[in-house]
Amino acid sequence: MEINWIVIGAFALAVLVLVLFMIKKNQKEKKKLTEFLNNEFEKSEEDEPDFDNAGER
Repeated sequence: MEINWIVIGAFALAVLVLVLFMIKKNQKEKKKLTEFLNNEFEKSEEDEPDFDNAGER
């Protein structure tokens, strides 16, 4: 029984390309999610407590 190196090489190359593609896609999604979370959240001023004047009424 001989080892078919061409088939093993092609399979290894396909796996490598798939892994690199998934890493690149994941980085794009991570960047998109980070930008979305940083830009979408806006603080409303009414929700912020005023600690400077909390004791004075």
